[in-house]
Amino acid sequence: MTAAIRAAFLAAIVLLAGCSQPADEAGGHAMNHSSTGKLPDGLTEAKDAAYPVGTKITVHSDHMAGMDGAEGTVTGAYDTVIYSVSYTPTDGGEPVVGHKWVIREELEDAGDQTPGQGDTVTIEADHMEGMKGAKATIDTASEGVIYQVDYVPTDGGEPVKNHRWVTEDELSAN
Repeated sequence: MTAAIRAAFLAAIVLLAGCSQPADEAGGHAMNHSSTGKLPDGLTEAKDAAYPVGTKITVHSDHMAGMDGAEGTVTGAYDTVIYSVSYTPTDGGEPVVGHKWVIREELEDAGDQTPGQGDTVTIEADHMEGMKGAKATIDTASEGVIYQVDYVPTDGGEPVKNHRWVTEDELSAN
């Protein structure tokens, strides 16, 4: 087996291993299901959100256990650049591949810059243990509306307040 094929094979194993982890414990790190509601500086309310604040929604995402199919309410809608990122946690945990979602306002020193796919950035968000301050590679980047939602998990867990973040295609109106 050539070195290139071996490297591709190992990369596929790492990617598949990351996908097989429980959604709320990716890389063995607990996600922060709820937030305080304090928004990142510079965030702008969406002018034309498909799901305005107060809209009753169903979540169609499996970022965490009990999330897919959960019913809830939109608590925020913001125009921004939305990223999926891969990073190694600052607390020495296993690498996290394809974390969804981080927004431009949660990147250190983003300012007026709009980093794109393949760029290296420092994450200021603390969605997961070891995330804040981690160097990350941007996997995907797109401009759009990002949503903050309250929802009741389908697995009987405690209600989640101000969950960050879900995209428009991960929601439907009730």
